[in-house]
Amino acid sequence: MQPEVLKVPIGVESGTSARHPRWEDVPEAEWSDPRWQMTHRLRRLSQLRDVIKLTEDEEAALGADALFRVDITPYFLSLIDGDDPNCPLRRQVIPSSREMEAFDGRLPDANSEVEHEPVRGIIHKYPDRLVMLVTSSCTSYCRYCTRSRFVGDGKQNYGRTDWDEQIRYIRESPQVRDVLITGGDPLSIARNRLAELITELRAIPHVEIIRIGTRAPVFNPFVVDDELCEILEANHPVWLNIHVNHPYELTPELARACSRLSKAGVPLGAQTVLLAGINDSVEVQRRLCTELVRMRVRPYYLYQCDSVAGAGHFRTSVTKGIEIIEGLRGHITGFAVPTYVIDSPGGGGKIPVMPNYLLSLSPERAILRNWAGEVSEYHGPSGYRSGTTPPLRGPKPPRPHPDVLTVSDRLSAPQLETGDEEGAGA
Repeated sequence: MQPEVLKVPIGVESGTSARHPRWEDVPEAEWSDPRWQMTHRLRRLSQLRDVIKLTEDEEAALGADALFRVDITPYFLSLIDGDDPNCPLRRQVIPSSREMEAFDGRLPDANSEVEHEPVRGIIHKYPDRLVMLVTSSCTSYCRYCTRSRFVGDGKQNYGRTDWDEQIRYIRESPQVRDVLITGGDPLSIARNRLAELITELRAIPHVEIIRIGTRAPVFNPFVVDDELCEILEANHPVWLNIHVNHPYELTPELARACSRLSKAGVPLGAQTVLLAGINDSVEVQRRLCTELVRMRVRPYYLYQCDSVAGAGHFRTSVTKGIEIIEGLRGHITGFAVPTYVIDSPGGGGKIPVMPNYLLSLSPERAILRNWAGEVSEYHGPSGYRSGTTPPLRGPKPPRPHPDVLTVSDRLSAPQLETGDEEGAGA
């Protein structure tokens, strides 16, 4: 049986998810201890066979030598339907032989992150923001992981030397105002280390926003405790995006974790990966988005699954993603509709993709289609002149890093007066 979709009334922190019989005698104090969940993760074929009725294909995949790491918390395993090979939670964490299949466009580093890594663990693609990778460890491991090239490999983990270099780079990059801490999963590292990193970032004057990307509350919601909330509250503004893929993941425990974070003043968003046979339907996405909003979590991105090795069988067509957005826009609250994005191969960044609501456009008029398919005409103003807005007062923002060119930089690069061909083509 699958877990029930979230039914905890707003503001009422009650209810628990069912446990697998294997752990029904574990005292509540241990079960709700995030460290107990981590130390009792299951990874071996013999362990998982006791909890899930594995298929021959799953058993073969679990016995493969080149398998991407498996680690699943007892909490999350209890949410899985052990008798249904097509359970949408099961397919995200239990491997199949299809992970070894080749496919067109398969890449080890689908988004060319290594090419945008000025120091180890810093991915700097955009002018004013960057990614800070602080660990290769996760609470559990998703079979479609875009960073499977190093995630789960303890030999490629990050430590004090790496963190010092990352902080130094950020401190010496005054154009960076927004830092996304991720990995791996930053909530899987020691709490004192996380607190130290966040505090050091907050001490950098030009870092205005700190963001955390995590799936830990879905796999181990007990990680959101008073200590974590106090750390985040002391270093605001801190934003947190949780990675949620299916309504069955929205449990009372996750609802309480999100409520704690909200009460600590942390704005919450959700990122979802579009996965074939798991959440590639309007019905699933509508329920996911509306239930997230009930939990005060705003749907942020719906990601097209990356063309990363091992994830070919999870990919959908782009038309399916557009169809889903079409089925959300106008049918649910506007701010509950995520932005559908493709993280462009080659490191070009996230590109928003949506249904075509603009049918025709000229300076004088726009022909538009609404969510119901109705066509209307918007007449533009006569005599409008652009470029008349007064400039802002105060100091100008710093120029972007020389290795991170803006669109206007790229367009004007051939005409640069310096004649620096190497700089122009960077």
